[in-house]
Amino acid sequence: MKKTYDIAVFHGDGIGPEIMAPTLEILRHLSRGNPTYDLAFTDAPAGAGHYAKTGESFPTGSLEIARKADAILLSAMGLPDVRYPDGTEISPQIDLRKQLGLFAGVRPVKVSSGQMTPLALPPGKEIDFVLIRESTEGLFFTQGTGEVTEEEARETLVITREVSEKLFCFAFDLANNRKASGRGPGRVTCVDKANVFRAFAFFRSIFDAEAARHPDLQADHAYVDATALWMVQKPWEFDVLVTENMFGDILSDLGAGLMGGLGLAPSADIGLNHAVFQPCHGSAPDIAGQGVANPFAMFLSAAMMLEWLGLTHDHPELSSDGARLREAVEKVVANGQNLTRDLGGKAGTQEAASAVLEALPA
Repeated sequence: MKKTYDIAVFHGDGIGPEIMAPTLEILRHLSRGNPTYDLAFTDAPAGAGHYAKTGESFPTGSLEIARKADAILLSAMGLPDVRYPDGTEISPQIDLRKQLGLFAGVRPVKVSSGQMTPLALPPGKEIDFVLIRESTEGLFFTQGTGEVTEEEARETLVITREVSEKLFCFAFDLANNRKASGRGPGRVTCVDKANVFRAFAFFRSIFDAEAARHPDLQADHAYVDATALWMVQKPWEFDVLVTENMFGDILSDLGAGLMGGLGLAPSADIGLNHAVFQPCHGSAPDIAGQGVANPFAMFLSAAMMLEWLGLTHDHPELSSDGARLREAVEKVVANGQNLTRDLGGKAGTQEAASAVLEALPA
């Protein structure tokens, strides 16, 4: 008997709906071909376009759809010319992180041997690490409520023991799973600025306490500026990196650059009971409606969703389909024949999606 998983779908703004449509098509294709599960999709309106039409960026009903779902699939959100009266952008994805306690922002960075990358990788070297960004506090804590006067502006960085303990537990569990699957050595690096700020020294002390509970795994530290340097010089040495919200926001874009751009950068924001999966890139309104948007990061985010559902529900067939989708995207990218123009190719959105469907391993 098939098990049905409810997926909340936020179609997004700009190119968001264009890359969500083929993603749902691929997910339906996978579920039709698997006798163990079904996926039921429920649309949840939100975003800048919805705000422009209704004056509401994130309806209560959409939050409830997300809260009740087994997983949340979210496309690119926001439009640069649609903002709140205080000048900040419409960002329901950040509201979701705070409302649902999605403390672990997971940003995988993977470059296989032979794949195009801005770096000149040494022969035989591959990049395969995961950056985990705390997603609910840090320097984003006072988003929308910072103090601004004629003379100065203040935002507050907050790091709590409660959230940090959950974050580091998640990071070590991920490193352990990666080690068990042969994808990493079982190493967790705490990225901070503990040499300057007391808050980060506090952050590091909580990390060290969690590391002591995992003597079978490696644990070390790196300052954020040095990490940025090493991500360019020797990214193949990283396994799992864990850091504060703003640092993670910046380093995740650097990680995307290593892969060739945000068009190949998936993400997940995961809590104890909920998870959101979305591409790292923006809504690109300048190319919306032209059929040229890159759907690969959206596909890879959907693959992460399947793998997470499979892991959390003890449903290996789901995880297997997630791996199949990820491998299909990697195969198309490595082949180089159906790349979108942001990756140096000429393929349109549907052409790229069709290539991934054809590349799905049996």
